[in-house]
Amino acid sequence: MTQREPYQIHIKRAYEAPSRSDGRRVLVDRMWPRGVQREKLALDEWVKEAAPSDDLRRWFNHDPARWAEFAARYRDELKTPPASDAVARLARFASQGPLTLVYAASDEAHNNAVALRDVIVQHLSRHRTTRTHGRSS
Repeated sequence: MTQREPYQIHIKRAYEAPSRSDGRRVLVDRMWPRGVQREKLALDEWVKEAAPSDDLRRWFNHDPARWAEFAARYRDELKTPPASDAVARLARFASQGPLTLVYAASDEAHNNAVALRDVIVQHLSRHRTTRTHGRSS
């Protein structure tokens, strides 16, 4: 039997139709996606606190050449409240079942949801290791 990743964290554009496999759907942008009605998104939550700051978002401007620096700066933003609390909440959701991070950007490879998923996975890994090593046998 092979070991599989215990968490299912999906990333989906706001303009894609929801599906049953999405699990909990959470919008992770600070602004509402243009032209999309609330009902069409079928969201469970909107976690604005997990989105990059307006200054960082404007600086990045979806420029792939700035992706690595954007991701590093965004990770730093996600370490402080209220963003760090939002990451912990999203990690809790992921530990309970499938989680889909919904975003509006047109670039599927260079957007905040991609960077946020990595941070959530790291958060879950740290906490799983802490729980495993913190138990007495």
